[in-house]
Amino acid sequence: MASRGMLCALFLVWVSCRSFACSLEANLTAALTIDASSAKGRRIPEHMFGISFEEINHAGTGGLWAELVSNRGFEDGGPNTPSNIYPWSIIGNDSYIIVSTDRTSCFTRNKVALRMEVLCDDDGPNFCPAGGVGIYNPGYWGMNIERGKSYKIVLHVRSSELMDLYLSLTSSDGLENLAIATIESDALDMSEWTKVELLVKSSGTITNARFQLVTNKKGVIWLDQVSVMPVDTYKEHGFRNELVYMLADLKPRFLRFPGGSYAEGQWLMNAFRWRETIGPWEERSGHFNDVWKYWVDNGLGFYEYLQLAEDLGALPLWVINAGISHNDQVNPRSILPFVKDTLDAIEFARGDNQSTWGSVRAAMGHPDPFQLNYIAIGNQDCSMRNYKGNYLKFYDAIKGAYPDIKIITNCDGSSGTLDHPADLYDYHAYSSADDMFSMAHRFDNKRRGGPKAFVSEYAVTGNGVGKGSFLAALAQAGFLIGLENDSDVVEMASNAPLFVNDNDRSWNPDAIVFDSWRQYGTPSYWMQQLFKESSGAIIHPFKLQSTSTKLMASAITWKSSENGNDYFRIKIVNYGSDLVNLKISVAGLQNLVRPLGSTYTVLTSELSDENSFSEPEKVVPTVFMLPNAGTVMNVVISPYSINAFDLLLAPNKLQYM
Repeated sequence: MASRGMLCALFLVWVSCRSFACSLEANLTAALTIDASSAKGRRIPEHMFGISFEEINHAGTGGLWAELVSNRGFEDGGPNTPSNIYPWSIIGNDSYIIVSTDRTSCFTRNKVALRMEVLCDDDGPNFCPAGGVGIYNPGYWGMNIERGKSYKIVLHVRSSELMDLYLSLTSSDGLENLAIATIESDALDMSEWTKVELLVKSSGTITNARFQLVTNKKGVIWLDQVSVMPVDTYKEHGFRNELVYMLADLKPRFLRFPGGSYAEGQWLMNAFRWRETIGPWEERSGHFNDVWKYWVDNGLGFYEYLQLAEDLGALPLWVINAGISHNDQVNPRSILPFVKDTLDAIEFARGDNQSTWGSVRAAMGHPDPFQLNYIAIGNQDCSMRNYKGNYLKFYDAIKGAYPDIKIITNCDGSSGTLDHPADLYDYHAYSSADDMFSMAHRFDNKRRGGPKAFVSEYAVTGNGVGKGSFLAALAQAGFLIGLENDSDVVEMASNAPLFVNDNDRSWNPDAIVFDSWRQYGTPSYWMQQLFKESSGAIIHPFKLQSTSTKLMASAITWKSSENGNDYFRIKIVNYGSDLVNLKISVAGLQNLVRPLGSTYTVLTSELSDENSFSEPEKVVPTVFMLPNAGTVMNVVISPYSINAFDLLLAPNKLQYM
């Protein structure tokens, strides 16, 4: 009689055969022999799998960063006036109110302010309409305001007239109030720029709410740097809780930031500049993200990226601008100011709190240094004329001041020897599903020795991907198993892009999809869950005998951070349409395997299947108990499936270096 675990597997096979029209007569047989002895194990790098964040798809602005007001400083479009105040809109019409911008702000780096001239009054011939007139902001495709939660409203205001202001969080049409606050003119001197901070609590929940400010008194009022932030953010550091929870559940060992192409810019004038993103948020100038075509207010800045990495227990990995954008570049003879700028940034991150820039960090609330140990010089810039000359200037200066920092070159070292010094080389893998799966062997024949690979961006693109299909996840899983097996020459890897706001899909596919109030993981996100225990684990040699070229396998020993138990995990990806009868034999674990507590996890679906807001868990892993767990197992591997067998091991029996 078949065991319960085998029946579960056969049930999954029956389901997958129904989905993929396979035949039980089309079985393949294969054998997987694993040597789990301590003498043959090798440790995977501690920071093998992490996450690569880029400000793309409104990933940070209107996403991970919890600020609800879009264009809070009225700077969108640059410093010139009159300017476009979008998405701010007027409540009333031009017979009641005139809204414009001027350069009278109290902030030296953000001179644009909003000027609101109210023509109506609470008495007289031009009577203000019921509810008053003013402005409103819908946030990033609607603000998610939740019942019982508190929100901090901050704004800077100036007016020579006595004007009461009424602030509220309302429904999208302004008819339903969720929270109300009043700024009374007789209680506050607004003749000079004044910062106002208010705390409100919502009486209801609306997922597409807006913030509005109105008055019914004639006069002129100026506004600037208007912010609405939920009080409840991840570790009170300003990050949207539910999105960070999803990141934390991947157990990332590093956080690469701020991109990608975002770090370069289409033009250097719009590249990420760390100095412009630190200090009080009101003083941050913001800039146009000209690669992905939207304004960022720099609330999510250099300090916040470092803080997020620390909050996740991940190492920060900073991608610096090497004096090169997509369209212009600095000559090596003129690059030294960029180099000095980078050294200042490192001091900001790592310097003691008495140093010039370390004291700035301390004043922002983090007296202890951050652990910045990795710096990538540029992004995909190796082919640019000035890259290597600039790179060497950065390399020499950083290594001279911080010899422990690992420096990553953009030049590919997988096919030959690099002609310049580096600790790692950056490798990007974007391809079709078939090519991605075949790239599992990309590093098999890489010369052992020299700089290791950092696969900072990998993703399946092209046909069959959609908005994030199971096919993409399946091919990527095979690729990652290849990286595991070649982790003696591959040190780090991360999927890209990480986030996408469903309202701004500049790039597909992505790992995590969200809007103002919902979020879900694509199949690729759930696939990565099966690799989150691999960093720092012990990987074991194996031999896979099969006539199929569509199978990939790996075997690791890992320790659970939740219960302290040791597990032996066998991962198998079947990229083919054939069902596989697989015999697994493990040497070196005799009498160590505990069937009770061992599990089998499978991720499978139709290749075109995607998750969505309506079906967020259409494609997710399924976990079964594995009562037939042992050192010899006959298992059935479904077509088009990602499989993980976790064998619980007896405690205190494993000794690995």
